[in-house]
Amino acid sequence: MLNRIRQWLLAHPRCTLILLAALMLGPFLAKPFNLDDPLFIWLAKQAQAHPENPFGFDVNWYGVWQPMWTVTENPPLAGYYFALAGSIFGWSEFGLHLAGLLAAVAVVLGTYQLAGHFCGKPMLAAVAVMCAPLFLVSANTVMCDMVMLAFWVWAVVYWIDGVEQDRTVKIIAAGVLIAMAFLTKYTGLALLPLLAVHGLMRKHRLGMWIAGLIIPLVVLGAYQAITLALYGHPLVSAAVGYANSVQGELGFSKLSASFIALAFTGGGVVAGLFLAPWLWRPRTLTAIVFGTVILGGALCASGLFMKKYPALETPAMRMGISAQLILWAAGGALVLALAAGDVWRNRRDACSWLLALWVVGTLAFAALVNWTVNGRSLLPMVPAAGILLARRWEAGGPRRPQALQFGLAASGLLALLVAQSDFQLAVVVRRSAEEACARCARGQGTVWFEGHWGFQYYMEKLGAKSVDFKHARQLPGDFLVLPAHNTDTYRPSPEIVAHGETLNLPGPSLLTTWNAAAGAGFYASVVGPLPFGFGHVPSETVYVYELRAAVPGIAK
Repeated sequence: MLNRIRQWLLAHPRCTLILLAALMLGPFLAKPFNLDDPLFIWLAKQAQAHPENPFGFDVNWYGVWQPMWTVTENPPLAGYYFALAGSIFGWSEFGLHLAGLLAAVAVVLGTYQLAGHFCGKPMLAAVAVMCAPLFLVSANTVMCDMVMLAFWVWAVVYWIDGVEQDRTVKIIAAGVLIAMAFLTKYTGLALLPLLAVHGLMRKHRLGMWIAGLIIPLVVLGAYQAITLALYGHPLVSAAVGYANSVQGELGFSKLSASFIALAFTGGGVVAGLFLAPWLWRPRTLTAIVFGTVILGGALCASGLFMKKYPALETPAMRMGISAQLILWAAGGALVLALAAGDVWRNRRDACSWLLALWVVGTLAFAALVNWTVNGRSLLPMVPAAGILLARRWEAGGPRRPQALQFGLAASGLLALLVAQSDFQLAVVVRRSAEEACARCARGQGTVWFEGHWGFQYYMEKLGAKSVDFKHARQLPGDFLVLPAHNTDTYRPSPEIVAHGETLNLPGPSLLTTWNAAAGAGFYASVVGPLPFGFGHVPSETVYVYELRAAVPGIAK
């Protein structure tokens, strides 16, 4: 019986991949909403009610009420996607995460289809994608990233088919998918130079294939014009300006940001590190790792880098974070080496250059262009990295299958542990909101809160109101709730507090994706330089205050 099942799975690789994706992602379908999820849920509900004006509402995301179009840095197509999902599956955590799972499955199947053009082991490439922590954590959000990546991967699939077969219909389909990737997340525009280079290298001259690149340019111009008419600003230009301004405020050097991006790459596509002994000659592997250790050690020892993270208070904490940072950066260097080695072996191969530019371009964007390094900005490289790993394994000739099984199993296990930790974090954030509101139920006053992300979503769902630092007025008997590990929170003056209480709720243990004291900043490296951090993870802390005096807002 088992042998028959195995034979069927081998004979139906796409069904096998769907089942494997369901097994890996299914346990997280009930994950509470967290971090930036609420922005996309609010956008989806607005798109459902007013599809002609997706950003036409106000949100309190930075401590004051602002128009949504000034807060979000993403286009609206993901909102329409989740609006459709909400109308079909419902607006619960399960329903919207199910829509995210469908997008993730599309990425896996697209990687398998694309890898068939590049190597003889497309299943290896697709499984490597599913075993990447970057992929598994991102697949369990209701943000725009996985939806964009689905459009991205299938745009490349249709592009390769169209260029290779001189099929104008497929090239046009690729152009439409590029436009949809852009309308889901602005980084989808990176497909334009990437596929233009591939087209020129493959065809050596301009031809009908250029039509596929004109479509997204026309959509870009139309989007700029429409958003200018609706909101008074072209939103693509506004997003670029935001990234530049925040980069300047944070003050990270390009070298520091690049090293962090390297660590996010190594930790996020960790199969390359686990399989390194079988992918590289000992001398080459030693040189890559040694060079990364020297660079990382010098950067961490300089002191300038770690000063950006005041939560890392002690030398022992900084040393522990530095060791993890250097380890994951070595893995990132090995991913870059996969791209460089592939180009070196196939100098005139347009597909090798496509994969290499895909990986290097994504890393460069995350480090040098985006407002901060985060897992979401590096997610687009995962399919290309999986394909490069499969090509490298295939190019090495016969190898021990046990080594491949070990590497993928170790990568998949780590990815599941990271995703489980991220799940536990979301659970404790929701629970902290519920506990805080339960403590406030003893009084008759209004429950106010500071902080945002998933905490905001559940506080508002429970009837609490977000503080507007400019206009909100708290009265005697009102309650004020502040989460410690959040943003835009300010403790009230002691003289206006009648009673204070601190709630400590245990969350993830020994591993986390999001905590300054653990150095983990998967969603924004301004919190920590690691994609996920091992070590002590502080409890989720929430302060609950009962006010004795009327105050015109909480002074910053």
